[in-house]
Amino acid sequence: MKQKHILKYFISCCFILSTCIIFGQKKGRAPKEKKTDPIAKTSTIETDSIIVYEKNYGLRIGIDLVKPVLTAVKENYKGIEIVADYRLKKNLYIAAEIGVAEQDTRRDTYAFTASGSYISAGINRNLFKNWLEMDNEVYVGARYGFSVFDQTVDEYFIFQEGTSIDGISGSYFEPKTNTNPKTYENLTAHWMGLVFGLKVEIFKNLYLGGHIQFNFMLAQTQPDNFQNLYVPGFNKVYSSGTGMSYGYTISYRVPLYKK
Repeated sequence: MKQKHILKYFISCCFILSTCIIFGQKKGRAPKEKKTDPIAKTSTIETDSIIVYEKNYGLRIGIDLVKPVLTAVKENYKGIEIVADYRLKKNLYIAAEIGVAEQDTRRDTYAFTASGSYISAGINRNLFKNWLEMDNEVYVGARYGFSVFDQTVDEYFIFQEGTSIDGISGSYFEPKTNTNPKTYENLTAHWMGLVFGLKVEIFKNLYLGGHIQFNFMLAQTQPDNFQNLYVPGFNKVYSSGTGMSYGYTISYRVPLYKK
């Protein structure tokens, strides 16, 4: 009996000892190193950042430089024109011009003075692709123009056909000069225009520009026995009902916001 107790005690000690050894091995074992992909370690993904340059939106207002110069150097012309535009989209603008003009024209057989005010409005489409922060324009545009003006016929010559002293018919007497001015008031004219121009930003929000405009008369009221040969805003009216104008402008944009 005593030997059985000793054997039982020995087996229990061996079991406890083996358990401690196994536990100690697990506790002292170094943790496995986590495998990493060397390609993932060394490679980095670079993303290109796109810089977007925002454009100024606001009212740009200026003056046509040609008309004050002509007023100063020519005795038969007086005029001034204010120009303005507003950016609707990146390359789309609404534009308008308003002005007054007086033109005194003298020819061999007549002389007249046209004076009045005008306004034109339409759109401009910029065709120039700007780089970075540039904000220049090469544009085409369309205009509708309207003018209210007076036409004064200062003098004109009348050639009368009759019978001369020698009895030969068909001869002409000396022309008769009519020097009584006659004024026709509140005449109107409507026209459409096609514009080509450019604007260059010389300083921040300050622009120099130039344009040429081809006009096509839509409707007009004319004096009795006389044609409108000059209409403020339309300029010289040719027999085909067409005309042309040009200008050089300086303008400043009042920046309201960016987009």
